[in-house]
Amino acid sequence: MNLFGPIRQNIPSPEKALLEDGNGRRITYGDMLSRTAQIANVLVARGVKPGDRVAVQVEKSVENLLLYLAALRAGAVYLPLNTAYTLAELDYFIGDAEPALVVCDPAKHDGVAEIAKKRGVGAVETLDAKGAGSLTDAAAAASSDFSDVARTDDDLAAILYTSGTTGRSKGAMLTHRNLSSNAQTLKDCWRFTDKDVLLHALPIYHTHGLFVASNTVMLAGGSMIFLPKFEADQAIALLPKVTSMMGVPTFYTRLLRHPGLTKEACAHMRLFTSGSAPLLAETHVEFRQKTGHSILERYGMTETNMNTSNPYDGERVAGTVGFPLPGVELRIADPDTGKAVPQGEIGGIEVRGPNVFPGYWRMPDKTKAEFRPDGFFITGDVGKIDDRGYVHIVGRAKDLVITGGFNVYPVEVEAEIDAIPGVVESAVIGCPHPDFGEGVTAVVVCRPGAALTEKGIIAQLESRLAKFKLPKRVIFVDDLPRNSMGKVQKNVLREQNKGLYA
Repeated sequence: MNLFGPIRQNIPSPEKALLEDGNGRRITYGDMLSRTAQIANVLVARGVKPGDRVAVQVEKSVENLLLYLAALRAGAVYLPLNTAYTLAELDYFIGDAEPALVVCDPAKHDGVAEIAKKRGVGAVETLDAKGAGSLTDAAAAASSDFSDVARTDDDLAAILYTSGTTGRSKGAMLTHRNLSSNAQTLKDCWRFTDKDVLLHALPIYHTHGLFVASNTVMLAGGSMIFLPKFEADQAIALLPKVTSMMGVPTFYTRLLRHPGLTKEACAHMRLFTSGSAPLLAETHVEFRQKTGHSILERYGMTETNMNTSNPYDGERVAGTVGFPLPGVELRIADPDTGKAVPQGEIGGIEVRGPNVFPGYWRMPDKTKAEFRPDGFFITGDVGKIDDRGYVHIVGRAKDLVITGGFNVYPVEVEAEIDAIPGVVESAVIGCPHPDFGEGVTAVVVCRPGAALTEKGIIAQLESRLAKFKLPKRVIFVDDLPRNSMGKVQKNVLREQNKGLYA
């Protein structure tokens, strides 16, 4: 079934508010139905057929969310792209995904249009941070009647690009079943209803803000206060008007520094959740002391949606990600054999269920390598299950850095640093960071006499890498530590620099 079907079926009434933007602008569910129909008609007019990709790199706005829903209605595959990606990075994504349509910010139109022409993309439309652009201009003149395209559970609804520790970004294919089953599970487990109002300050080019937050609320018939970004002052002012908030650890550390965060300010709230990066146990404890609320931490991935959650009722244990969600099988396995290890022992986290993606876009060999013969997906995370059944994430099998909820693979950053004149070699690691979970950190060896500085290296990387990939610190050393086989010991570097951002 097309994911839009359950969303439509759970609309309480056309007059019910779906979104408010923080400035008093209100969009009802009825508005959503008519406007997504108009946008869907534009997509079809631009040549988008069922199964075609629609690539979108625009700032968060109400219209951005409506575009996602319109793509679902048209039977297209929605492809959100981080707004920080440079044109050089966009060239890869557009070339790999071969979308029928690209929607970009007006300021990037010329550069994107050049890439689109080279890659054979049929159309380019624009949409700015205020929801204006050629796309909405065309939609305003389009019909508000549209018959939703039928999709099966196994048809693709979205492709989200995710990074590994080697090679180029991989397109995680997500089906209508993946998204609808996970949203239904989260709605039930986290008790969302049409009475809920979610404070939504997450980006929507990422699974957390687009799927976990938006899909779950819409499937419950609830409402959202839809903010372009998180600002502590604004969030504190809005807390009395909402019932729930989904955030990343950065949101909570910033709220904790705000004098307005009190039990009284949170009296109307029923749920705070955190994900996309590890939440420090200290943050969990301090937040409970200040507000009386225990943050509910959960665990998911781009490829799997949400896998586990601390309980809504019951103890939310700091430093854990709770229990496997209903319908999700999770095991801790020996990385070499795939056989489950005894409870309490550390191993690789593997999952299976309707939430798990079918594979990577046009990468059959990579897909095969990441799945066990019995269908379990090898997450690449390392963890354990304690004697109470709580899942603990203790590390990653690879050197992936997760900063502010975004995946950064060191190889890409290292390649750009190594290309700088005067650099001998570099190693990029993640170090504990109070706001971002991990801070991207570069350890660099320079040639004798090279006049390189921390600021200078970062400045040279700004035009080549998205902002979230940029090192927060550059450390200069004479040599990188290596084992007997000559491999750089990143574990040693992480230990040496673990207090860098303290």
